[in-house]
Amino acid sequence: MPPAGGTQRDRQPAPTAPTTPAAPVPSVAPAEACGDAVLAAERDHLERSREFLRLMREDVLSLRALGGDPVSEEYLKADLYRRVEALSDLPDTPLFFGRLDYAAGDFSGERFHVGRRHVHDPAGRPVVVDWRAPVSRPFYRASPPDPMGLSLRRRFGFSGGELTAHEDEVFTGPGAGPGPGPAVSRILIDEIERPRSGPMRDIVATIAPDQDDIVRADAEQTLCVQGAPGTGKTAVGLHRVAYLLYAYAGRMSRGGVLVIGPNRAFLSYIRNVLPALGELNVTQTTLTDLLSRVPVRAADTALTARIKGDARMAEVLRRALWAGLAEPAGPLVLARGVRRWRLSGGELADLVAGLRERGVRYDAGREMLGHRIAHVIITQMEAAGESCDDRTHESVRRSRPVRAAVDAIWPKADPVRLVLRLLSDPGLLAAAADGVLDEAEQQAIRWDPPPRGPASARWTAADAVLIDEAADLIARIPSLSHVVLDEAQDLSPMECRAVGRRCATGSATVLGDLAQGTSPGAVGSWPGLLEHLAKGDTQLRVLQTGYRVPRQILDFANRLLDALVPGLAPVRSLRADPRSLAVRPVTGPALPAALADACADAMASPGSTAVIAADDQVPALSRLLGAARLEHSVLDGAAAGLESGGLLVVPVTLAKGLEFDHVIVVEPARIAAAEERGLHRLYVALTRAVSRLTVLHAEPLPAPLAVRAATGP
Repeated sequence: MPPAGGTQRDRQPAPTAPTTPAAPVPSVAPAEACGDAVLAAERDHLERSREFLRLMREDVLSLRALGGDPVSEEYLKADLYRRVEALSDLPDTPLFFGRLDYAAGDFSGERFHVGRRHVHDPAGRPVVVDWRAPVSRPFYRASPPDPMGLSLRRRFGFSGGELTAHEDEVFTGPGAGPGPGPAVSRILIDEIERPRSGPMRDIVATIAPDQDDIVRADAEQTLCVQGAPGTGKTAVGLHRVAYLLYAYAGRMSRGGVLVIGPNRAFLSYIRNVLPALGELNVTQTTLTDLLSRVPVRAADTALTARIKGDARMAEVLRRALWAGLAEPAGPLVLARGVRRWRLSGGELADLVAGLRERGVRYDAGREMLGHRIAHVIITQMEAAGESCDDRTHESVRRSRPVRAAVDAIWPKADPVRLVLRLLSDPGLLAAAADGVLDEAEQQAIRWDPPPRGPASARWTAADAVLIDEAADLIARIPSLSHVVLDEAQDLSPMECRAVGRRCATGSATVLGDLAQGTSPGAVGSWPGLLEHLAKGDTQLRVLQTGYRVPRQILDFANRLLDALVPGLAPVRSLRADPRSLAVRPVTGPALPAALADACADAMASPGSTAVIAADDQVPALSRLLGAARLEHSVLDGAAAGLESGGLLVVPVTLAKGLEFDHVIVVEPARIAAAEERGLHRLYVALTRAVSRLTVLHAEPLPAPLAVRAATGP
């Protein structure tokens, strides 16, 4: 549902009757009704709440960090800093967005204002309750059939931080009961149609019931959320993080929470959501940055990327790693005083075999081998009548002969050098891939000529994933408490494994849309992806209502679905605007003028405007706009230009996850032909608009779109 604070992404209207049964049409107090006593009283409450929040912040600022030592004091200072930041008042954001009046249950007769964070007066009485608190849940779930103890639910309209309107739903008393038909909140409709630009904001004021089920799911539960463009999946994932940090604070803080996005532009777009909800200590990163053990300086072909991303590579790496173990060259002899203690080569081999059978990590096995050797020697010493203790054991384990034997039999391993050797050495690759990869597949991933060393290698993103797999085979990568994985449909099986080991003992929220899968090695189905994540108990949730993209635009893009994911049901959109879509064929020479006219027309209306095109076409389009004296920015991988709020030229490979009020897609056929999954990429481009979409093409449209192509002025 649309965020009352002004979200650009996931703006959604109130659900209609089948989703949320409606009360009678709510009463709305417009901004100009200055004499409205209710509005005046609520404005007073808002002012008092802001003052109490200021006092709470000053109270924390007055505290001193008194620890028993300098380190403890630094930790206390950091904690106080986080508490102060969490209590910051954002003047352009409403402190509360709703009110609940209870008529029954434990809170009968009580009234609560619902907001982004808890605020209390000097006596400790709550003046705003946190949206995540159990007492706030009826704000999202109450309905006439199940009022959840409420007599009234009130929504507030805001302009910036100023309260401008209120809207009531009455559940008991005069006027209660179902109305003559479905009613849609006017405040929410006004919000969804208001132009916005800049980074994404929270949707905490307008979470729908099906979204609330996901947000408040138990901390142990891993969820997979399939949602088409505009269904709010990204916002739901971020709000679930905020809820878990509130409801399971100890567990989440101990293990940590991680949000993984598809690229830095996307992370820049969502970066303000969690801080606005008071959560400042959540790491947000891309998978490439998360796995950055080597610099990524090259790109694989689609075939090579697909093979490197295949789950079979895990077995190839495992074999290559353990192939480094050597047979004992001879007996181990340890001299202590006048005595010599001896282990035969066969005894050493038995110790190695026993550790291999246990399935330990490589480094753990290497460490344990030294202990096993020491234990055998200590046993011999005790049998000879010597008195031994833990110090004797450590002395034997650390002795030069034992360390030399361990190094010779079980040498140290480095994940970067392991992958370098595997891809560079045809013999090692052939042995490790025997029966797993055929000769053609081995040839596709083999480096020819091989690099001289790790520093000279032209590593790719898929290589970095292989290195991460190797690192986990050598030493277990720690698990976090919760991981949110957005745009998950693009992950290869090996990338899924990399994410899965980071939530092996925790839970995850997996977000995506199969129709937007653009990477060549993508898994292609949710069961397959979840299998590689090693999350077999995951629940699949499908968001079936689109709130953000107008129906005409979504219907046009949905023509591609049968070609993208046969059998994937299209979502229903609650928004309809006959003027939202224009498909304009032009001749090649007329394209510059048509583009300039479309941009000028879009920029004449409030809101953000983006031109989306195939990556190789972006420089030429930028020059055309410059020649037409249209000021603009070009989005790059570091998210430069995203906050400009003006005209933005977006390479289609960076468009995923973003949205704009007005979008101009240039030459859809060129986008579709640019890569193996070009139609998927085109579907992404066509669904970035929240108000108007203009399609300009000199080349024929791709076949699914050419049928009954809509046209507009």
